Formats: sequence, C-alpha cells, structure tokens
Amino acid sequence: MTDFEKIFLYLETGEVYTANSFAYTPQEPYISEIVFNTSMYGYQEVFSDPSYCDQSIVMTFPLIGNYGTNQDDSEHITPHLKSIIVKEYCDHPSNFRSHQTLAKYLKNAKVVGICNLDTRELTKKIRSLGTMKCLISTTELSMAQTQTYFSQKLATDQIKRVSTKTISHFPANGGKRIVLVDYGYKKSILESLLKRDCDVIVVPYDTDFQTIKNFNPQGIVLSNGPGDPESILDVIPTVQELQKHYPMLCICMGHEMFALANGAKVEKMKFGHRGGNHPVKDLEKDRVYITAQNHGYCVSADSIEGTEMLITQINLNDKTVEGLKHKTKPCISVQYHPEAAPGPNDTKFLFDEFMQKIDEVYNA
Repeated sequence: MTDFEKIFLYLETGEVYTANSFAYTPQEPYISEIVFNTSMYGYQEVFSDPSYCDQSIVMTFPLIGNYGTNQDDSEHITPHLKSIIVKEYCDHPSNFRSHQTLAKYLKNAKVVGICNLDTRELTKKIRSLGTMKCLISTTELSMAQTQTYFSQKLATDQIKRVSTKTISHFPANGGKRIVLVDYGYKKSILESLLKRDCDVIVVPYDTDFQTIKNFNPQGIVLSNGPGDPESILDVIPTVQELQKHYPMLCICMGHEMFALANGAKVEKMKFGHRGGNHPVKDLEKDRVYITAQNHGYCVSADSIEGTEMLITQINLNDKTVEGLKHKTKPCISVQYHPEAAPGPNDTKFLFDEFMQKIDEVYNA
C-alpha cells in the first residue's frame, strides 16, 4: 500500500496546489516545465517516452494506475520525466499483464507522483496561459523562495542526455539497412522497422555523415526527441547531407530538424500537442487520420514558402503543419507518431511508404 504524503505544486503564475505524493519523494524543491496529456490509456508508454525529458505531465484522464505496469510496454529503459500529476491514483491494479504498481515503477526511476488535486482546473490553466514552469516541494515555501527557484533557467540539453552514447546494431538477413538517428527514439519506432525485416543501426544524435555513410544504409530515420530543435543546430549540416544521398523518414523532432535543414523555421506552441486523439488531414489523399502526438514546437507554415518542401498534412484543430515532403528528394516527415504507442494505428502505413520509397530508389 502506498502512503500518501502532503506535497505542494507552485505555478510561476502564482497559483498554489496542495496535493498528495506517491512514488518517489523529492529530496529538495525542483522546477520543470508543466504540460498536459489527453490520452485515455497507455500511461506507461507516455511516461517512458524520452520526449517528456524534464517535464511534469498532467494527465487529463481522471484515473491513472488501474492496470499497473509491465515489462513490455515501456518506450525507453528509463523514464526521463520529472513528475506525473493525476486526479486519482490507483494502487491496486487489475490486469493479468501487470508486473508492478505504477508507484513502484516511478519510484525505481526517481519520478515524483502527485495525486488528489483538480487536474481539470490545472489543465484549463495551462491551456489558457500556456506551458510554464512549475515548482514541486514537500515543504511549504514563501513567495520569495518560490521566486528564487522560478528565476532559474530550464535546461536545454535534453537530446544530448537521452540520446544513446553508443552505436547499436539490430541485424536482419537480407533486409533493408536503416540508420536510425536517435534524438530520443521510442522503442516502437525501432519495432516498426524490425517488423518490416529492416537491418537497423541506431546511432547517437550527433553522429557525422561519414560515419553514417560507412554503414552503407539504404534509408535514414530521424527520430522523435525532447526539447527545442534549435538546441542541436550543429547537426543541421549532417541532415542536409543525408537527404542528398538517402530516402528519409523524419518523425516529430526529426520532422522539425528536416524543416530547419531546408530553410524553414520552427516556433514554440502555446501548450503543444500531447495525446492520442489529434485529427490530421492528409492534403494529398484527402483523408483524415487520428494520431498520437507529443511536441511543444511546430514548423512555421509561413516559412515553408520558398523552400524545397511541400506541406502534405495539417492539424485540423489549429491548422499547424503535420507533414512535409521534399520536392525532388525521397524524403518525408510527420510531426506526429506513426508508430502510435499509445494511440491509434491509422498512420502505421507511413513505414510501408518509406519502404516503397527505398525500393523505388534502389530498384530504378
């Protein structure tokens, strides 16, 4: 049984919430960026997504923890988020696949759990004012103390921290060789490639072009990842060189890096897209997909004009750019997650389209 202790959540806009903690207990107050996620299920996949590095997540679904956690559904070995904030935490999961409670899972990763507060009100606050800094403490703090913490800048080196430090090979007999550039990739992206019999080599985010070329790849995947894409502008020349030589599939952070490499701009969104229910329209196929998303930045639509890219998909909620393709090169990108996990499977076909582009290049 989890013991609930009092914990305080401060927003930089002045609001204070008194709640209870479960899982890991912070040794001292800490700040992070607070965001919300609208997924109704798949919380283990959400919490283990490296794209949430350094963030505190408010879950809009009111009950979390009811099916526990297991050894298969994590998207990364170690969660990188700071904390989760839920209305009601369930410490008695009912699921034949459950291996341990969510509290134990989070405690092992030193992630703070916060429950028993009005997450609806908190979400509306973020939606109205935008993502912001939050401060979490087990002791009540004065206004002067909170302002001292809020004066600190948030870290910007998330991709460097979550990206692999070594090169890994996942061999396949006779399959297409794909280099997956790791900005903070989800396991489901790798699995989506392996299910298509790809021979996959995972490399660190800052691997240079010549090293990648030496692997003799047939295609390149630029993965998702956390933080601001402009924090790794030094990799742009590599992306520019890669697109000259190989078909590319670029996902989320990879989509933003692809856009930057071709002269477009990115901009920080008010509160981002995070959840498994975002409608996206494919302009070329005149179809709508429901997608899984997790990003706080987007490509500026106005900046596409005059580049070698075309907008292929848009978000139906706010008309932001969701898909791009190069006018002359076999390179495509999407802002959302075609591998889903958690989320709908509407867009898994994009991996098949990527395979077709590779076939067209090498069988021409």
